[in-house]
Amino acid sequence: MGWGSYNEDNESRYHNATIIRKREHDALKPKSDVSKKVAINPTKLKAFAAPQPRPLPVIVLADVSGSMAEDNKIESLNVALREMVSSFAKESRLRAEIQVGLITFGGRAAEEHLPLVAAHAVTAMKPLVAQGPTPMGKAFDLARRLLEDKERIPSRAYRPVLVLVSDGAPTDDWEQPLKALCSSERGSKASRLAMAIGADADREMLAQFPNGLEAALFEAHQARDIVRFFRAVTMSVVSRSASATPDQSVGLDLGMVPPDDDLDLDAL
Repeated sequence: MGWGSYNEDNESRYHNATIIRKREHDALKPKSDVSKKVAINPTKLKAFAAPQPRPLPVIVLADVSGSMAEDNKIESLNVALREMVSSFAKESRLRAEIQVGLITFGGRAAEEHLPLVAAHAVTAMKPLVAQGPTPMGKAFDLARRLLEDKERIPSRAYRPVLVLVSDGAPTDDWEQPLKALCSSERGSKASRLAMAIGADADREMLAQFPNGLEAALFEAHQARDIVRFFRAVTMSVVSRSASATPDQSVGLDLGMVPPDDDLDLDAL
């Protein structure tokens, strides 16, 4: 064998031995390499993300006609609404996010005094002022249009709660607007509550508004009863929002709300 062939043979053996050692070394490596990057599937992460709470709209239709200025009625209504919104804002938003909207009717028009918004986002409420006649029909029409607005109240929202309070009788065309509201897709499914304030309230007309398990027309014989009524509404809505089935109606019982003897409406 020549010297060149001898060297060539040694290099070949060395090269083969190196390959064999590398294979043996790789075989001893752990099967899983923690340093290896793992691809993450975004769709799998969504499955573990916390679900977004669904809106639970509460819309109040409030009479602010001139007669509400008597006997501390408008002051009591202002107190009741502030208390309700404040209580809603403190509630957990695990399943439901309570939203509040306020439609007022007084003078010649109805308006969104507080556009529908999450209760915890309400920083202040402009006080209600009583004046003029009672255009309740316009309020019914405005409430129906709000309910039908799929951008403001999405399809995933829980059944709305509508609350009507008045101390008189409508001074505009109200029958067709009320029928349209109550027979609309969302209006018919909403929990509708009503309170007649004082002796001059049109009870026969107001009794056409409530529905379902909470069908009774509630009455406020004095101003502080307005506060009690809204506290009962608050308890009912809060119970719904915290339950496993927020779409189910919860009974409204004023007897569960004790009179507030410390409420001095004359001082407001």
